[in-house]
Amino acid sequence: MPVQTLGYLVPQFPGQTHIFFWREIEELEKRGTNVALFSTKPPPSSMAPHGWTDEATARTSYLGALRPAAVLHALRHLPLAALWRLWRSGETGAVKEMVLMLPAAAALKLECKARGISHVHAHSCGRSAMIAALAHQMGGPSYSLTLHGPLQDYGPAQRYKWRKARFATIITQKLYDEMQAELGADLPSHIVIQAMGVDAEAFARPAPYAPTGKALQLFSCGRLNLVKGHQDLLAAVVRLRKAGRDVHLEIAGEDDDGGTGFRAVLEAKIIELGLQDHATLLGAIDAQTVRRKLWAADIFVLASWAEPLGVALMEAMVAGVPTIGTNAGGVAELITDGVDGLLARPADADDLAQTIARLADDPALAARLSAAGAARIRTDFHSARGAEALLKALDETLG
Repeated sequence: MPVQTLGYLVPQFPGQTHIFFWREIEELEKRGTNVALFSTKPPPSSMAPHGWTDEATARTSYLGALRPAAVLHALRHLPLAALWRLWRSGETGAVKEMVLMLPAAAALKLECKARGISHVHAHSCGRSAMIAALAHQMGGPSYSLTLHGPLQDYGPAQRYKWRKARFATIITQKLYDEMQAELGADLPSHIVIQAMGVDAEAFARPAPYAPTGKALQLFSCGRLNLVKGHQDLLAAVVRLRKAGRDVHLEIAGEDDDGGTGFRAVLEAKIIELGLQDHATLLGAIDAQTVRRKLWAADIFVLASWAEPLGVALMEAMVAGVPTIGTNAGGVAELITDGVDGLLARPADADDLAQTIARLADDPALAARLSAAGAARIRTDFHSARGAEALLKALDETLG
């Protein structure tokens, strides 16, 4: 056992999309590893609807609150050389980010020292990675990283964040190749390509898939954000209805502002397209409700313009729902078109409507994709796989 207690740092935990973190934590603890939860700050309550939210919040140490002891410690351990290098290279945004995260990094170092935590895994390459890297430079625990999406989404000072990491996990081969081209020698020598997974048993259907036989029931689940393509899916529903199909769409998820941001754009789009009786925004819903919605759906659709991989797609597939994604980002590493799901072109409502119609008109194809999709996730994307990869990397680099 390389560590007795593993620090586990996730930004704004527990958020609406964080069920897969919780599942990984459970798998780690099943395997005898104590997990100490850290986060930057809690999310808005409307974005954390899970049944395990209260337990997770009670277990989490939030580093964003200013603590006098941590501020003093940060002042005594200013990384002047690193700040100077970033300043001279013109990375003023990185300098600002580093200064802002110093108190949180000092708090992480002090708490890890008090609790005997020798290693922290940061499940983000944004501010969480900066906090972990700074805490280590101050003499705190070693750290590792997981990259969940394109590097440009995670802010400045990436070379600084990655240079001292003991290891990293990257969720797709595509992202790994991009990282090699971008950071090269600043990457840790030990990198594992492994996505986090889902609780396959929890989503297993109680009965084999069969079309509902009613109006075509479409379900989508994802943050309400422009890049998730919900507006394209709404436009596809209009096309399907004009072709004479009775279609109803439900979209689960909330925007990053707790319902005051992109949700308003989608609400206006629904009215503009005349879909008030045919499209429903459900907001953030818990895992049990997601599961019921999946089992009641004819087809799951996620129309993302960019998707690193897609936990929502994994949950739909393992629930045995015929699944449509887009050929964007790393989705093609999850879905093989025509084998365990279908891929439509991103930002193309016509192609999306045609793909939905193809699946709706072919019950044999839907049944085949239902079975193959579930098998694919059970084999390669069970939540145990991510935990096992993390423990193996800890053993190989720290053991």
